[in-house]
Amino acid sequence: MILFFSGCNDEDDDKPQETTGKIIFSFYHHINNQEIQFDTLIYENAAGNPYLVNEIQYFISDVTLYKNDGSEKLIDDWKDIYYVDTDIPSTHTWEVYDEIQKGTYDSVSFTYGFSEEKNISFMFVNPPESYMFWPEYLGGGFHYMKLNGKWLEEGQTIQTTPFDFHLGIGQIYNSSDSIIGFVQNYFRVSLPGSGFTITEGQTKEISITMNVENWFKNPYIYDHDVWQGYIMQNQEAMQIAKENGHNVFSVKKK
Repeated sequence: MILFFSGCNDEDDDKPQETTGKIIFSFYHHINNQEIQFDTLIYENAAGNPYLVNEIQYFISDVTLYKNDGSEKLIDDWKDIYYVDTDIPSTHTWEVYDEIQKGTYDSVSFTYGFSEEKNISFMFVNPPESYMFWPEYLGGGFHYMKLNGKWLEEGQTIQTTPFDFHLGIGQIYNSSDSIIGFVQNYFRVSLPGSGFTITEGQTKEISITMNVENWFKNPYIYDHDVWQGYIMQNQEAMQIAKENGHNVFSVKKK
């Protein structure tokens, strides 16, 4: 019996200790610190445009966790590109496949859209992702974002005008309106206050909020009356969207 129990204890000692946990990302969409009420003309942007939002679809990629010892963890074991759609609740939660080493992490960052190397035409063949294609003659690949809505043009009191606030590859045109080059409009997002600690066997939820009003301010005031409804072929307007995107995302505190 002594030998038997001794053997059992040896087996327990030999078991590998669990050193990893799991991450879940949850996505929220707010205007003025409240969850969006879609299809409702109750918002006004920094330019004074009354507006509503119909839907938002976007990709993030290359999510990176920065540990306090200086090491980094790139989320890429199963999915390195993730799609979020306000019309599809199942996309609002991303259960990351990767095992995350226990410890303290200082921050989280990601690419909004995807890098030039990853933005490959026709890589998504099924909807809803396939509906995000970006026309080949405009640079190919896929939209980084579709933010669709309507606004009241100056002088209007009832009749709204649709806007497609879309972000993707931009174009450079010559004087005859021929495309002579392309602009990659993806950008990195560093989430303020996103540090966390994860223990062995723990599942950690990180809640990310898109603050939609910030697309239209800081550092530039975006005026729908100036840029009108469609910006896919207007790099100047997409550049504003890109630069305003620096503080669109935040970590939702629970």
